[in-house]
Formats: sequence, C-alpha cells, structure tokens
Amino acid sequence: MTTGYALLTPGGTLQPWTFGLRATRPDDVRVRITHCGVCHSDLHAIEAADGLPLVPGHEFTGEVAEIGSAVTEFAVGDRVAVGNIVDSCGVCPACLDEEETYCLEFPTLTYGGVDRHDGTPRHGAYARETVVRDRFVYHLPEELDPAGAAPLMCAGVTMWQPLRRLGVGAGTRVGVAGLGGLGHLAVKFARALGASVTVFTTSRSRREQALALGAEAVVLSTDPDQMARHAYAFDVIVDTVPGEHDLTPYLLTLDFDGTLCVLGIPPRHQVDAMALLRGRRRVTASGSSGVRDAREMLAFAAEHGITADVEVLPAPRVREALDRLARGDVRGRLVLDLTVTDEAPIVAG
Repeated sequence: MTTGYALLTPGGTLQPWTFGLRATRPDDVRVRITHCGVCHSDLHAIEAADGLPLVPGHEFTGEVAEIGSAVTEFAVGDRVAVGNIVDSCGVCPACLDEEETYCLEFPTLTYGGVDRHDGTPRHGAYARETVVRDRFVYHLPEELDPAGAAPLMCAGVTMWQPLRRLGVGAGTRVGVAGLGGLGHLAVKFARALGASVTVFTTSRSRREQALALGAEAVVLSTDPDQMARHAYAFDVIVDTVPGEHDLTPYLLTLDFDGTLCVLGIPPRHQVDAMALLRGRRRVTASGSSGVRDAREMLAFAAEHGITADVEVLPAPRVREALDRLARGDVRGRLVLDLTVTDEAPIVAG
C-alpha cells in the first residue's frame, strides 16, 4: 500500500488516497518518490476525469526501495529518475530502436492506463511509492538536484529529442515560443548545445527571465512589426505554447528549409500552407522520448549543470500547485515534495 493524491470524482479536487501497489515482479523496481513535477498534461488529465480514481504525476525522482530478482542495474538506495513511460511492447521497430514513445502498440504511461501484464490501472507519482519496469528507470547523476531534475523526465526529454533530431548545435539559430516549463528548458539545452536562442513571448514581463536564461533576444509575438523584423531569421523553432494558436507568424520567421516543431499539443493548430511553400518550410511534432534519449539527456544535463528552474511545494499543497499552473502563475516548473504528507488519507475500498 502507498498514499497519494487522487481525483476520486469528476469535477472534484485531489484528495489524499491510500491504494495498493502490485507485487514486485522479477524485472521491477519499487521507487520511493521524493519529488514530482507538476505538468500541464496532469492538469488536462484532471479536467478530462477519465478512468477514476486518477493519481497524476509522471516526471519524478526518488530512491530505490526494492528490486526484483532479475534486476542487476540497480540496488536499494540508488538515486533514480522516471518519466512518463513505464513499459512498452518491446518488439516493434520503434521499441527496438529505443524510441518507446512511438511504440506501435502504444507505450504504457505512468498513469491513466493499465498494466500490460495484469490489466490493473496505473497510478502516477503524486504518491509516496510506485513500481516501474527496470528498463524505464534511470540512474540520477549525483551532479543533479532531485527537485530540479524531476521535470527533466518529461519537460526535459520532450525538449531534448527534437533539438537532437533536428541537429541543433553551434551556429544553429533557434527560436523558442513560450517560456514555461518546456520553454525555459529549451533555452538551457539549446544554449548548451551551442545554438543562438531567441525567445518568442506574449508577455513583456518575460524578457528579463529569458535573457537571464541565456537567450540573446526576445520577440513580443503579438507585435507584427517585431515579428516582421525576424523574417527568415531561424533554422529551428520549438513551439511550447500549450493552447490552440496560429502557427503562421512563427513559420514566416523560419529560413529556407527551416523546421517548426510543435510540442504543446492542443486539439488543432492553424497553418497557412503558403507560409510553408514560400520557404520550403516544415512543421513537425515531438513528444517525450525513449530510453536512449532519456539516458543521453541526463548525462548531458549532468555535464552542463542543467536542471529545471523549480519552486518546491510540500505535497499537501498540490491543489494550490494545480490552481497556479492553470492561472499561469509559474516561473519554470512547480515540483511537489512527496516526503511531506500531513493529511489523513481516504482508504481505497
């Protein structure tokens, strides 16, 4: 048994809830969770209220509490990190290429889905403990603070994969749309890769934050004159804006053969096909990553001292954290400290 924070009724708020964990299989690791990031997709899942009870949380750090009999890469007490994928089919071309996020049978997500073997519901990391297949558990480098590293397991890998796949490096001109949990890490990773970075924002108040993170320029995306002055200025744009919006103004700032990668995935986007044609531009999308990119990202983050800018709240303040995220009252990422629990839980029936 463990205790977490769950949505128990549609339209309700998260409540302390005690629930069972599956027995540790031979290839499992039971993780004692210390920190979990609060992600926009958690907010979306709560609003959708599918598959109740729902325990959110999919970017977390902690320590190994127990290992299965076949586990050789971890020992009890190891510092570890886990992201939003905890299993996959393991045999499709994507999985064989360690691109499990594109598993043709769809990966098993940390929460909101079911276990591939016994069909039991998966509960997330707004909880004291969880059980994960060992392949999807990662050693947390000693150089990385566990609170700042937790968001790397979703926001970080989500940024890392397209930057690497699009060949971002020295001399690449990168635009970052949005400066939230994803966007601020995009600036950090792109700069560490050697790129020049410009931030697009709708808020003048974000300027100083963007420059402090390493951006060389800031463009107010609601100002047509500022956007026009940056026509054909970028090789890659990563769009982290979570809501529906017109991609065309960003496309017009791409150079010939430039790529706009959409990372904040609303139900639909607006695109002017002529904006694509005029510069032979491309629109692509990306989400999360497989195990190879996650390992590579953690090693790069440790080498360059990259963690998320976080504000840590004790877990009982989870409802406050979600309310602030919904209002946009966040700089970087909010992270829950799961070592702090002080509310009487509701026991699962």
